Amino acid sequence: MSTNCSFSLQKNSETEGVRAGTLSLPNGDVPTPVFMPVGTQATVKGTLPRDLQQVVKCPIILGNTYHLNLRPGVEIIRQAGGLSKFMNWQGPVLTDSGGFQVFSLSKLRKIDQQGVRFRSHLDGKEIFLGPKEAMAIQDGLYSDIAMCLDECPAAEASREQVQAATDRTTLWAEKCLQHWQDNGCDQDGRMLFGIVQGGRFEDLRLKSAEELIALNFPGYAIGGVSVGETEEEMLEQVKWVSAILPEDKPRYVMGVGTPPQLLSMVGMGADMFDCVMPSRAARHGMAFTKEGTLNLRNEKFKEDLSPLDLSTDCYVSQEFTKSYLRHLIMAKESLAGVLLTLHNLRFFVQLMETARTQILKGTFGEWSTDWIAHYQSGK
Repeated sequence: MSTNCSFSLQKNSETEGVRAGTLSLPNGDVPTPVFMPVGTQATVKGTLPRDLQQVVKCPIILGNTYHLNLRPGVEIIRQAGGLSKFMNWQGPVLTDSGGFQVFSLSKLRKIDQQGVRFRSHLDGKEIFLGPKEAMAIQDGLYSDIAMCLDECPAAEASREQVQAATDRTTLWAEKCLQHWQDNGCDQDGRMLFGIVQGGRFEDLRLKSAEELIALNFPGYAIGGVSVGETEEEMLEQVKWVSAILPEDKPRYVMGVGTPPQLLSMVGMGADMFDCVMPSRAARHGMAFTKEGTLNLRNEKFKEDLSPLDLSTDCYVSQEFTKSYLRHLIMAKESLAGVLLTLHNLRFFVQLMETARTQILKGTFGEWSTDWIAHYQSGK
């Protein structure tokens, strides 16, 4: 791998197990721990790229390889200079491999050792996605961080099914890495992460992690969590893997989670997170606040003229009242989703900023315990 890509730790607490670092990427630096808003189709729904920078203040966003390859197509984005330039986002992007979306199309796909054949959910056209194709697409998107193609088994999958998916994930990771290096994708500071699978089986999780560590990726993701298992099981899987991943490489937990879950995983040494929860909840009238989640459709907010959440530093949180936001929701005005998305995303991003500050101060453990207790009490 190129020495241009870098991850440096400013704090690595052996007593608490938490870390604060910085990812240096072609399109900018990313302080960790970090929450990444999800921009599935070259947009974080209802949010201008300018607002992502100035209001949400997120240092990196996520794009979806599966969707972008189908529409508008990787060649158009390549001609635009990559995903960041295509969507006028002045910062780094991480792209997933598309594997999770493909594997969710269980009735439309066929998997073998070479990759997966599936039918587009848009027009039914048959498409093949293998390691080479996943890397070529993400190269065209000019992803600052690309992800290996992996197979994500369902939470209820048998041990035999999980074993097969884990073995295939390692095989594909080897091929992804070879293609990434052979085509010089790592020469300008872009990173390729391997994805640990293994489901709810500790020995398979550790085997997957050890095999990927041996390949010496510049970063590692923990995949296949929050796919139907309990919260306790999800956190347990993250703890198993985080404990053995290299200290000098970034650790990314994919597709999670609630604010308390994020802080719990930061406490396990995780560095990066993404989730559609903040923006999806916003479109349903839900706001994340220091007092817990608020369903602004509730009648009790009809005459509540207090600010949404003074602890969150964006103008939506401080300058719009619960009453006004409820009015927009009940009137089905699109501005409701826009404003709540900005607030929710800023809440998540700011939470990770504060966690980083507490880590650097050496006070994360006590602060995190108090924060979670306050959040869950709703007071």
